[in-house]
Amino acid sequence: MKFSKSKCRVLHLGRNNPKHLYRLEVDLLGSSSAEKELGVLVDNKVSMSQQCAVVTKKANGILGCIKRSVSSRSREVILFLYSVLVRSHLECCVQFWAPQFKKDRELLERVQWRATKMIRGLEHLSCEKMLKELGLFSLERRRPRGDLINTCNYLKGRCQEDVPDSSVVLSDRTRGNKHTLEHRKFHLNMRKNFFTLRVTKHWNRLPREVVESPSLEILKTCLDAILCNLL
Repeated sequence: MKFSKSKCRVLHLGRNNPKHLYRLEVDLLGSSSAEKELGVLVDNKVSMSQQCAVVTKKANGILGCIKRSVSSRSREVILFLYSVLVRSHLECCVQFWAPQFKKDRELLERVQWRATKMIRGLEHLSCEKMLKELGLFSLERRRPRGDLINTCNYLKGRCQEDVPDSSVVLSDRTRGNKHTLEHRKFHLNMRKNFFTLRVTKHWNRLPREVVESPSLEILKTCLDAILCNLL
């Protein structure tokens, strides 16, 4: 396969990056402010705002198609279509591109709010009451749930991939949850949003019986019960 030099770009990361020029043989490589890798758009600030805008636009487009092509506005039909066709885009690989800023989180939440407003008979309710009536969690609450499920898969060897950061280290020095994770310090405010750092506080707060769940399905049930108690 012939190597295409014209498709190669340099993505400069870091606040004090000197932005050196790079070459492939005699060809000078151009720079880029954002690049897509495995479906995730990463910009030079690693803020994930562009990725949030992309998935929101795609999810809203699918939701618009559902609204135009499906005549039923029953709870069962709309919730099924939303969970299968729309929410999957809002949560695909979200462990990597979890939104850091409030404006991005609200952008994603508005998609779910728009979907629930399509259900007949609930138009007059507020967003919080509507979610409670439908038995749904906000996307902001679902993200820690997904983080904890993926952490469990990593620690119990259900994933083939290695844990991407050495800060995830088992510790058994506490009386409660004996599978606590070591929490490392960070200097940049952006780094606290990294998966291996943000999941630590949620995982370490889990009771022992939840962490030691014999199966993934039992773990999911326990996490749902914990989230319900927080509503």
